[in-house]
Formats: sequence, structure tokens, C-alpha cells
Amino acid sequence: MTIDTIETWLTWAIGGLLFLSALLSLIRITLGPSVLDRVVASDVLVSIVVCALGAYAALTDAWTTLPLLISLSLVGFMGSVAVARFVARDRDTPFVAPAPDRLQDGGSAPPRHSFARRAPRRSHGHRADRATPERGPGHGGGRS
Repeated sequence: MTIDTIETWLTWAIGGLLFLSALLSLIRITLGPSVLDRVVASDVLVSIVVCALGAYAALTDAWTTLPLLISLSLVGFMGSVAVARFVARDRDTPFVAPAPDRLQDGGSAPPRHSFARRAPRRSHGHRADRATPERGPGHGGGRS
């Protein structure tokens, strides 16, 4: 077997696998029960097209397809993120605290860490209330 024969077999194998995966992805887009299934399948289809273009570029030394590969990857990623955020926002329901008469354990509040929102984290780089040995309390790492 020569290297050209191996390259021909690999080309047909890559093309067949990419075609089969694209066909399965199109079936998922058509039959997908939910919007998220269809979005994931379309993102997979864009990835298959990017892989096919990459294989073409590698087999024919056509490196001018690189901007097209990057553009398709970016469009596919941004599209799936946008749809995922839209669907997540559509499904999110705001938290409603339980009424005081419906608390668990005869009036005790639920654990604080399960429902409460966390306070935003503060930067510890320039805390004015940090004491230093030279200046004492109240004269921390701020500017002089």
C-alpha cells in the first residue's frame, strides 16, 4: 500500500463519517422534541461543517479557509449561547419566600444558605479598615 492509497481511504472514511453525523444531526433537528434539542443539533451541524472545511483545508493545503472556519465557529457558538440564554430566561421563575405560617418545624425558618442571595464580594486589595503595625487601626492599606 502506498501513501496515496492510504490518503484516499482516509479521505473517504472522513467524508463518510462527517456525512453520517450530519445526517443524524439533521434528523435530530427535524424530530427534536424541544427547542434545546434542536439548538444543540444545529450547533453540532455547524461543528460538522467546520470539521469538513478543516479536513478539506488539510487534505488540499488550502489554508485560505481559516477565516471562514473561525467565522463559522464564532457564529455557531454565539447563536447557541444566545438561544440558551433566551430559553433559560423564559424558564426561570422568581423565588417567592414562604409565608410565615407555612414554615417548617413549627415556625423555624429554612436554612439561610439555601434561599438567601449572597452579598457581592468585595475586593480585598485596598481596604481602608485594615490595621497596619506602623499606623495602627483605621490607617490601612489606602493611599496617603
